[in-house]
This record gives sequence, C-alpha cells and structure tokens, in this order.
Amino acid sequence: MRSAARTLSKDWQIKGTAPAAVEFARNIRISSLLSQILINRGVSDPETARNFLSPKLTELIPPEKMPGIGDAVERIKQAIAENQKIAIYGDYDVDGITSVSILWQLFTLLGTEVEYYIPHRIDEGYGLNEDAITQLAGNGVNLIITVDCGVTATRSANLAAELGVDLIITDHHKSKDTLPQATAIVHPSLDDTYPNPDSAGAMVAFKLAWAVINEVNAGKKASGDSRQFLLNATTLAAMGTIADVVDLRGENRILTSFGLKALGDSKLLGIRALIESANLTGEKLDSYHIGFRLAPMLNAAGRMGHARLAVELLTSDSEMRCMQIAQYLKQQNQQRQQYQRKIYKHAREMITQGNLNHPDRRTMVLADESWHTGVIGIVASRVVDDFLRPAILINSGNGDIAQGSARSIEGFNIHEAIAACSEHLESFGGHAMAAGIKIRKEKIADFTAALEEYAQKNLNQNLLTAKLDIDALCTVGDLSRSVVDELKLLEPFGQGNRKPLFAAKGVKWISPPRRVGVKGDHLQIAIGDNTGSVRCIGFNMGKLEKKLLETEYFNVAFEPDINTFNGNSSVQFVLTDIQFD
Repeated sequence: MRSAARTLSKDWQIKGTAPAAVEFARNIRISSLLSQILINRGVSDPETARNFLSPKLTELIPPEKMPGIGDAVERIKQAIAENQKIAIYGDYDVDGITSVSILWQLFTLLGTEVEYYIPHRIDEGYGLNEDAITQLAGNGVNLIITVDCGVTATRSANLAAELGVDLIITDHHKSKDTLPQATAIVHPSLDDTYPNPDSAGAMVAFKLAWAVINEVNAGKKASGDSRQFLLNATTLAAMGTIADVVDLRGENRILTSFGLKALGDSKLLGIRALIESANLTGEKLDSYHIGFRLAPMLNAAGRMGHARLAVELLTSDSEMRCMQIAQYLKQQNQQRQQYQRKIYKHAREMITQGNLNHPDRRTMVLADESWHTGVIGIVASRVVDDFLRPAILINSGNGDIAQGSARSIEGFNIHEAIAACSEHLESFGGHAMAAGIKIRKEKIADFTAALEEYAQKNLNQNLLTAKLDIDALCTVGDLSRSVVDELKLLEPFGQGNRKPLFAAKGVKWISPPRRVGVKGDHLQIAIGDNTGSVRCIGFNMGKLEKKLLETEYFNVAFEPDINTFNGNSSVQFVLTDIQFD
C-alpha cells in the first residue's frame, strides 16, 4: 500500500519494549516482534491474543442481542405472513449500498415483494426525506426499513405514521435526545451494555437479516440457500464495514476477516464482475483492496450519478449486466479521480492565497461554485492529511442552499464543533470525524468565523502536530521474510488496527537513492545496518534524493511488505518518513 509522504514534519512516538514480550511470545509461539505489537495494542494475555490472531465466526455477537432487533423481526414476520409490500431505504455510500443489498437479497430469498430506494446525493442529500416517504406510500408500500440512516429523521418518521406506513429504522449514526416515531429502532448504541457500539450500518443490516433467517428456520442451523445467503451477506457486510472506516477490532474484526476470505470466491456475480474490472482476479484480497480499489468504484455510482446502479450490480443475476455496470463504474471512478485532482489543486491555491495555512489557524473552510458535491468529501480528507487541520469544503453553486462535507483530525469532534455553530446552518449530520452540512450561501462567512472561534477555544495545539505512532524500534535484520509473513496475522488492517509501523535508526544507503516514477516523484533506495540490508520505496519522496546523497546516517520509519517481481519475492520497506537528525 502506498504511504503518501506529508510535507509536515512529524513527531515520532515510538512505543517502548514490554518486559513481558519475550515470555508472551513463547507462550503463544509467535515472534517477539509480533508479541510486542499485540501488547502495545492492548492484547496482553494469551487467550485474548489467540482469539485476536485466529478470529472465529462463533464469537460473533448473537443477532438477538442487538438493541431493538426483536421488535423489528416481529414486524417483518407480519409483513411476510400478510404479503405486505416492503421498501428498503438506504444511504448512497458503500455502507448503505451493501446494507440495502443484504436486505433485498433476504426478502427475495423469502419470496417477499420488496423494492429499494436510495436518495440522490446531490438532489436529495443524505437521510430519510419526506418526498421519498410520500412516493413510497403512494406506491403501496406498507413497511419501510431504513439502513445506515434514519435515527435522526423525526419529521420523516412522523409523516410515515400519518400516511399509514410502518417504519423500522436500522442505523449506527449518532442519535438525538428524542428518537423518531417508529415500530422498531435497531441501533447498537441504544443500549450502553451492547458489546459493539462501533457497528457499521452493514453490520446492523446483517444482524437483522441473520435474526430473520433464524426465526424462519425456527432456530435450526441455516443450510442450503439460507446458508449461502448468510455467506454472501458476510462478504457484503465486511465491505461496508471496511469502507465506512469503523473500528476493526472485536466483532468487526471477526466479520471482516471472514468476509475477506470469502470475497475472492464470492458467488455474487456483481462482486465477481467488480473484482475483474479492478484487475484483481486471482489476488489475495485484503482490506486495502476493498478500501482503495473496490469501494471507490461502488462509491462512484453515488458520487457521480445514482447509487441505485451499485445496488443493481450487487443484486443482479445477469453476468452480462453485472460486467456492463462494473465497467461503467470503473469509468465513473476514473472521472471522479479527475474531478478530485482538479478540486484539490484549486483548494490548495485558495489555502495559500488566503493564508489559511498560517500556524495560528485552526480550521479550513473553503467554498466554490464549480466544485462537484460528490467529490468534496474526498478532497476535504486530503486537505486534512496535508495540513492537519479540520476542513470543510462547500459546493456553493446549486441554488440558494450550499452543501458541504467536513473531515476532522483525531481528537477533535467535528460534529460537536458544527453543532456549536448550527445557528448559521440549515441542517447538518455526521459523527466525530466526518459530517455534512447545508447552509445558505450568505451565511458561509459567518459560519466560517464561528467555527474558527470554536476551534481556537477547543482544539488543543498539540493535536496539530503530525504524529507517527511507531509500534517498535528495530534493526533491518529483525524484519526477516518469516516475521513479515507472520505480521499478516494482524490483518485485516484499518481503523483501530492499522498496519504495523516500525523505525530503524542509524541506517545508511548501500546503493544510491534514485528518483523513479513517470514524474520522478518517488524514491528508490537500498539501506542497511550491521544486521542486514533491504530495498525500500518511498512514495512521493523523490525530492529527498539529493539530501540522502549528502547524508551518511539517517533514520527511517516504514511498513514492511513483500514485493514480488518477475516471480521472485523479497522483503521491502515502504517508507513513511525519513529523519536526518
């Protein structure tokens, strides 16, 4: 995986060596380096470590424990028994798309009349909206089930009740003090004792589907079509969980681990077409492939057009149609990347011209009439990465109401910050690290000032220093092929369980560094110490070539990887940072 080098200087925070690491390693028969990583990440007893390194599906939390699921299953049973028409209402991101697909396949399997509705990202925006409720009621829908949205949709829920449509809400986003009127609300955070409050929307949908299957099977073990459905649902839920960047520990780790294993052999034609279009057929797929190769293609449907197309891909039984959609989504994603590069370049120019990168500045709010609403969230993330400031990008070109996407840094709750300035907004929603807003154009300046004032008072200066959390200090020789292979036991990587990062000090180059890549942006170098040598690649580090040629000894932070070229495999360090002091 490429680790983009930031322009900011970084504070290396190297974790210490635990005295118990060697004994711990001996007990569970792993290397001392892997033992050290586990201890540093809070996995400090043998039994917990074995479960972490060998996750078991039997350790998934039983679906009936999910808050609100009992009432939801009872209402669904009634709908099935009475042949009522069901509509699934989902969000337009990958978490929502996979959630819709899970429940659509469930009801299709059970022979129930079902349709799905996903709002248009630009025309309708996020969440359960009243026009859609009215349309669905007019179509004769008796029961609406939301996925990945709805827990704050009080007005829409009231309208559904007025129109005689029952509502089941399944969601994982932050709720308000007053919950919407609904037949059932399935939400992991409604009970403080629920073990996995960090469930993604797709996990919640998966648990609901699992509970319905259990009820239909009268408690017997799923077999035949039911079993295949649950296997498919596991893969879809894993994709939604990884794409939504939720914490990949505990139950989420178990689900994604098994979902990834089943991904390459998926029976879903849409998944197979997506993998083929991404040129990943035959690859051992991991969380990186989902997060950076497959999920962007699915997301492109909602960002550049309409997410219904992505749901069609994941639910179609036509191989030809699936390939057509997958190829189209690939093209849409390429177009998204072009928009993204253009907007990012413009945003950087605005930051420089407006002096928003001044050290005393705490936030960045940027607006332009030409920016594509479906792409600004991605660019906001890039701005945060490069400038280490909370950022909001706003498309101010659609009528009187502008739409914005916010992203934050670790330790600063952007949802709370926006809520504190909500007097300037039409609406907003989200969570600690990401949010969306709607605002009248004439109020953008006032909101910008209010957000900056809030951040000046509530954003600690220490959070604005780029930090590298390094798992261990080691020598080049410590990362042998067997150890690097063993580190794969920590997969899947993601939020809460990132890829291990190491540091080696006092190394020197043993073959001259050179710039590589079409534009010479990247750095290739071989380094060594008295324990061994290794080839390295530093993405976006080409500018350091000259300084390295003038330096005898330096320190490197890196992720170890296995590089395969011409059929030969060897350890490679993917450089994250270089220190010259």
